[in-house]
Amino acid sequence: MPFVYIVRCADGSLYTGYAKDVKARLAAHNRARGAKYTSGRRPVTLVYSQWFKTIGAALRREYAMKRWTRAEKEALVARRIRSKHR
Repeated sequence: MPFVYIVRCADGSLYTGYAKDVKARLAAHNRARGAKYTSGRRPVTLVYSQWFKTIGAALRREYAMKRWTRAEKEALVARRIRSKHR
């Protein structure tokens, strides 16, 4: 299953990526086997994930989200948190 995800790094920064298995990818990031960016900013915490039917759709969403500002990503995370608490 293809997913787009955002993790919050220990320094507070956000990293956006794509994975077929979010749990495995999160574990890889925390073992310094994920992205070069996150390897020095561990631990990372999953703050957003979204499932897609196709890999192409997930990769298009990831590309778009990587172009967003930090404020736009934070707003997406905040909306997701609020909707879980309703």
